[in-house]
This record gives sequence, structure tokens and C-alpha cells, in this order.
Amino acid sequence: MQYSSTATGVPAQPMNGTGQWSTGLCDCGSDYSSCCMTCWCPCISFGQIAEIVDKGNTSCGVHGALYSILCLFTGCECIYSFIYRSKLRHQYMLPESPCNDCLVHCCCECCALCQEYRELQHRGLDPSLGWHGNLAKQNQGVGMAPIGPGEMKR
Repeated sequence: MQYSSTATGVPAQPMNGTGQWSTGLCDCGSDYSSCCMTCWCPCISFGQIAEIVDKGNTSCGVHGALYSILCLFTGCECIYSFIYRSKLRHQYMLPESPCNDCLVHCCCECCALCQEYRELQHRGLDPSLGWHGNLAKQNQGVGMAPIGPGEMKR
């Protein structure tokens, strides 16, 4: 399995040359903990997924709060969450299946979030750590070479 470069500060991620989702929409049997969390508190799962997809530009808490507000006041949180499914698909060149992203989130919100969570895990990212936590985990043990006096001067 090949990994993407970390030269840009992006955690190394397994490259999936097939362009297919690593698990199906309803394959929750392999990951009960994230599926239970998503079922009872989808705002947490969504926030974690969105932070990773946004590469840390916005925190999990902000995404989760916006998701919760939409859920409480409109009942249409899928209008926010499907955007991140589309971003995830584009980042990893995944097909829009089983149907378009909006419809998947509108009809199967929890299953869609679980699938996205599993996809990130399959690609070597732990959504529960957040973007910066994954960067730290990826860079663990990698240090800068010591610079002695008189070296690297301009």
C-alpha cells in the first residue's frame, strides 16, 4: 500500500487506487463504537469528520455546534453534512454512490456519517484525534537534525 507525502504537512494517508469506498453504506458491523456514537450523538461524529476533511481549518466543536443548531432549529442537518461527504469524495476520488450525496445524507444520515468515519480510519486517520492530533501522531519520532554553531547561516 502506498502513502501520500507528508511534505505539505498533511498526514500520510493510504492511497486507494481503486477509487471505491473501503466499506459499504450499511457496513456498521465492523465498528460498533463509532456507529453507536453516531447514532446517539451525530454532531460529534460529524464534527470530527468535518475537521479532518477541512484539514483543521475549523475545529470539531464549531462543526458539531453548527450541525446541532441546524438539527434543533430546522431538522435538516443533512444540508450541511452532505457538503462534507462531497468534499471527502473529491479528496479521495470516491464515486458518488449509492446515489448523490444530498440524498444519501437526507435518507441515511447516520449510515452516511458512519461510512465517512470508517473511510477516514481506513486511510490511516483517526477522526477522534482531530486534524492536529493526526499531524502529531504522524510526525511522532520525526525530529529536526541538530544545528551546530556556524551552520545554516545566511
